[in-house]
Amino acid sequence: MVPPPAAPDFLVRHGWAGADIRPLAGDASFRRYFRVHLPGRSAVLMDAPPDKEDSRPFLAIGARLESLGFSAPRPLAAELDLGLILLEDFGDARVGPLLAADASAERHIYETAVDILVALHQHEAGDLPPYSTAELTREVDLFPDWYLPAVGQPLAPEAAATYAEAWAGLWPLVMPARPVMVLRDYHADNLMVLDRPGIRGLGLLDYQDALAGHPAYDLVSLLQDIRRTVAPDLEAAMLARYLNARRAEPGFDPSAFHTAYDVLGAQRNVKILGVFTRLYVRDGKPAYPRFHPRLWQLVERDLARPALAPVAAWFEAHVPAAARHGVEVRS
Repeated sequence: MVPPPAAPDFLVRHGWAGADIRPLAGDASFRRYFRVHLPGRSAVLMDAPPDKEDSRPFLAIGARLESLGFSAPRPLAAELDLGLILLEDFGDARVGPLLAADASAERHIYETAVDILVALHQHEAGDLPPYSTAELTREVDLFPDWYLPAVGQPLAPEAAATYAEAWAGLWPLVMPARPVMVLRDYHADNLMVLDRPGIRGLGLLDYQDALAGHPAYDLVSLLQDIRRTVAPDLEAAMLARYLNARRAEPGFDPSAFHTAYDVLGAQRNVKILGVFTRLYVRDGKPAYPRFHPRLWQLVERDLARPALAPVAAWFEAHVPAAARHGVEVRS
């Protein structure tokens, strides 16, 4: 987490000469974040190497979210040829760590997070690429491509074919008549508590991969959180809160939404088993396999839903219990 060489001159050009630069965070991509300090003010410096990350979607989606009344960090300066963006500093009250220290505000925070989705889903998706069946398929293929070989269970071609068939029958259930903006990583570690009213009271992070898709996806991301356990009664209450807020809308079908929620829960969690394995095996990031046991709890619960019967049958036939504990991290 050493600041990029171009950072000091970038800061000078944009009115932050002499600022202190401190490491803030990295993430699963090539992006890194630093906090920039001057007396009485601070900002966040995002380092996104342009040969590895295209930051234009981040800026465009953030501007749209802000225009719709949501809290996305405002860009203060940007030089995309250097991969550097200076952002509004949302502080340190990230929901995940905050609730780990004191869970007294949990229900209020989750109610606000659900209300944000209800409000967001009143708007058209705009010109975002679609969350297509090809993309959904590519994502679930990360499980046999990365996870299964890592636990010694590579698939024979015929098993791979039946895997694709099992999922393909579910995709029509998650193709909405009116797609919405799907942020894709909407969970406690990407939400910041801010001193602002209403739905602006939570700041949004990590939305650069947004697509136009089913409104259930981000609700699944929030309520089936990999990094923190959302109690079943809270999940049920927040799902009911969302459904009750939208029930009166013309054409909204709560039953179909619930089915899509189940399908996308399985799709997302199976995908992440593959993603987190790839981050370890290919990218050398050993922190991610520790989430595998939690992911398997979610996957097995998701597969018990009636709509997932074809996929559950495939898992029963091809993924033995011994392969459902996660990838062993080599010392």
